[in-house]
Amino acid sequence: MCGIVGVVGRGPASALLLDALKRLEYRGYDSAGIATLEDGSLTRRRAVGKLANLKSRLDSEPLAGRIGIGHTRWATHGRPDETNAHPHMVDGVAIVHNGIIENHRELRNDLKAAGAHFATETDSEVVAHLVSRERKNGYEPVAAVRKVLPRLSGTFALAFLFEGHDNLLIGARKGSPLAVGYGCGEMFLGSDAMALAPLTDIVAYLEDGDLAVVTREQIEFIDVNGARLRRTSAKVAGAAVIVHKGEHRHFMAKEIHEQPKVVGQTLAQYIARDGTIRLPAGVDVDFGTVDRVSIVACGTSFYAGLIAKYWFERYARLPVEIDIASEFRYRDVPFGAGNLAIFVSQSGETADTLASLEFAKTHGQHVLSVVNVQTSTMARSSDIVMPTLAGPEIGVASTKAFTCQLAILLCIAIAAGRSRGVLSTEDERSLVRALAQIPDHMARALELEPKVHELAREIARARDALFIGRGTNYPLALEGALKLKEVTYIHAEGYAAGELKHGPIALIDKGLPVIVIAPYDATFEKTMSNMQEVIARGGRIILLTDERGASLAASSGCSVLALPDMPAAVAPLALAVPLQLLAYHSAAIMGTDVDQPRNLAKSVTVE
Repeated sequence: MCGIVGVVGRGPASALLLDALKRLEYRGYDSAGIATLEDGSLTRRRAVGKLANLKSRLDSEPLAGRIGIGHTRWATHGRPDETNAHPHMVDGVAIVHNGIIENHRELRNDLKAAGAHFATETDSEVVAHLVSRERKNGYEPVAAVRKVLPRLSGTFALAFLFEGHDNLLIGARKGSPLAVGYGCGEMFLGSDAMALAPLTDIVAYLEDGDLAVVTREQIEFIDVNGARLRRTSAKVAGAAVIVHKGEHRHFMAKEIHEQPKVVGQTLAQYIARDGTIRLPAGVDVDFGTVDRVSIVACGTSFYAGLIAKYWFERYARLPVEIDIASEFRYRDVPFGAGNLAIFVSQSGETADTLASLEFAKTHGQHVLSVVNVQTSTMARSSDIVMPTLAGPEIGVASTKAFTCQLAILLCIAIAAGRSRGVLSTEDERSLVRALAQIPDHMARALELEPKVHELAREIARARDALFIGRGTNYPLALEGALKLKEVTYIHAEGYAAGELKHGPIALIDKGLPVIVIAPYDATFEKTMSNMQEVIARGGRIILLTDERGASLAASSGCSVLALPDMPAAVAPLALAVPLQLLAYHSAAIMGTDVDQPRNLAKSVTVE
């Protein structure tokens, strides 16, 4: 969640730190700060809210130090105010922290009993106090950090700056991501490669338990016992690409419009010239011996997995259990030896999903990750990686990553069906032909934007909204509701359409927006009956369907968004686009912070 940067530079560090923090805004934050060394003494500037506030502070009170650390905070312990903002400074030690120190209360009480005075409500401040105490006990900076880290329970990425040491930063990692970047006469720390671009594209990643000792001349990796470690650096392709909104008002709008292109690029990885699915080299799963698939994810990625459950069970006759990652480890899962566990994530750094991945590995599962960041912890920890090619997704509410995930999951399901003898070669090619047309269908969906914008004016006035669908359109309804609530703060819920009579119908009153997702398929008529139940009670229907469904619903009096007719297997990828547009335009009309909704973070690196 939080963003960390560090610079051991040749010139003033504050401008570099601020620019790097801007590149981490996509993670979500509520305050920010920078600390540097000036004439050997620690100095810092902090501000609540957007980085523009920190920039104003730095413009009026500049920092001249050549070494420094910076941070964007997403509040966990303590209110989002300047006092709780990082960096924290205690007696010559400054720290920034991403993660949660789970035993902070015990540590705080011990420190208070020894006479320590705390300035903040955060869990992070205990780390600064502990390292400061070891410094007073005579330990040099690296040794002081090494003594403290074993006392910390929970997750952390930490960066340390020490008074009187203008050529030393220390980074440490347990659970939360941290990278180092290599320059010429300058070195860098950051939460990810994007933070370090365009400073450098030569990056190495800390593994759990690593310390990085960073000077202008070198970066040394050690463990808490001081033993040297080898971590390979690599050139990160595209890391230095500056991401712009282009002609769009928000990143979310840009990313919605990029979907025909990026989904096409993603599919091109997996569709062979003969019209079959080509899984990457190294995918050594024998689907014929797999008797169950576990799919694990959070948020939007979970809904992608839920749609995939329908695909695996229909096209491969392969049972699927789908779990929210934060629940997966805490129930007694009866694993079968050698089965497949699929983990889905945009960032590849989601703490709950990573912990679940390690849990599955310890139980002998083949681990496959569908992830948008190929250098992420999840990708590096998996047996098999199937990368989406969505490109950087800056908007907190996922759009293009979601549809790219769906594209890959359907490809895997088709490959599994072929391997298990459920699909014939012609069945496979028919599905692949339908998949290949999806970018065009998405482009047609984007042509509905003017009508979606008009409907969004009604949604923007609502307090509540319902989304309903059947089959794969049920998890799509869940995703549509999530998108709307994420960016508009309107209360929205998704339901299986058949569940209306089992409770949700009590919510229907005059004017309540109900978004019905019902392309013409095997359950179309049943969903239309549910829609009539809503109309009879005064609900305001927006029907998302296809051309055939639109013709059959023409006399219903509802607003219709009609996509081209397409096979039901691939329809969720195209149907997702109008739902995203509806959420986006509703939020833009309401004037919310579309790209960085309140309280949300792009990369959730705490449990």
